[in-house]
Amino acid sequence: MVLFKVLSGIVVIAFTGTLASVSESQLPSQAIFVDPRSFAVMGPNADFRNDSFNILFNPTSTTPPFFQIFDERFLTILGGSPSFREIASDPTFAFAHEAPVYNEPTDEVFFSSNDGGPLGMSDLNHNNVISKISMKEVEAALSANATGPVNVPITQLNLSDSIQMTNGGTGPYNSSILLVTSGRGSSPPSIVLVNPLPPYNATVLLDNYFGRQFVSLNDIKVHPTNGKIFFTDVDYGFLNLFRPAPLMPFQVYRFDPNTSAVRVVADGFNKPNGIAFTPDGNTAYVSDTGASGGFLGNNLTLPASIYAFDVDPVTHVFKNRRVLAYADAGVPDGIQLDSDGNIYSGCADGTQVWAADGTLLGKFFLGMSTAEMIFAGDGRLVILAETKMFLAKIAAKSIPLGGPSRN
Repeated sequence: MVLFKVLSGIVVIAFTGTLASVSESQLPSQAIFVDPRSFAVMGPNADFRNDSFNILFNPTSTTPPFFQIFDERFLTILGGSPSFREIASDPTFAFAHEAPVYNEPTDEVFFSSNDGGPLGMSDLNHNNVISKISMKEVEAALSANATGPVNVPITQLNLSDSIQMTNGGTGPYNSSILLVTSGRGSSPPSIVLVNPLPPYNATVLLDNYFGRQFVSLNDIKVHPTNGKIFFTDVDYGFLNLFRPAPLMPFQVYRFDPNTSAVRVVADGFNKPNGIAFTPDGNTAYVSDTGASGGFLGNNLTLPASIYAFDVDPVTHVFKNRRVLAYADAGVPDGIQLDSDGNIYSGCADGTQVWAADGTLLGKFFLGMSTAEMIFAGDGRLVILAETKMFLAKIAAKSIPLGGPSRN
């Protein structure tokens, strides 16, 4: 076991049986170690947090962005020389919210703007937008500016009217982007394939459950070995005032792209949101963002948790539910994994990372809310932070998100 603590400019690394000190100059760039023992007891007169959405845990008062480390294993994720930079910004528009998809052939990241939230510029009468950013242009801008933020232009896509309020995305799947939409007004939520190349033609794969509209679809992933498509359905369209009141439970579904059959694989959530699978497909993770209630307000007694499930190899039902983690900042929204099985989720303070055993390893601390992130290939983590985008260059490697390989 290794414990870390910042003491007067010196980071003390306490190994079992030994003690070593290194100067801050020897630490990974922008990294801060926080020893859990340093805040385990705060005392009766301490200034305790009474709000997880607006009061964040930054005991060192470090200026974001930085890497906040709670466990030594986070160092393996970061590698020896990580970096953390702002790559795009628009303070007037929440352009970078959800549905991140990295398209390797064009080296671009696609993403959606906020659907119905503050600065989202979308509501019952206005659709949200899909945009993309060139990672080649990002790399060029970072090379030309050694430090500080850069602001790489983004390109908005003019998509089919069949795509209303996109909130989740994954792939590429069969060389296309796979999106889920929340729907808008009477327009139904749907699963849609979009060509990542102009003219960005779209094909709707699913828009109902035996003739009934879904509530408002939220997130989507393709199972890595069986190729089935799994998605979550929740009431955020209603809570953000652009969808009717719910008429179905909030559940997780499986869609078979070969037969178009759809079935429920998990229920019992307050607000099922993000979804992801381990690389072997045996474990599924689903976040429950019940504490975030749209126009009903936040309720800190409701879930802000990620649950793990075993995936039945025959029925694909999610079973043996257990808690992986309870987020300390807001709610855990979208979920991604790296090749070592570590779990990344967007929270109120940035992107948090847990090991498969549920230990909080560290945070990509932004001091602002992030809903989603995506690996743009190995070692590049793109984080969507509503009015900003960030790129963390780290050692962790990505996993394929398009389902089984097709030779």
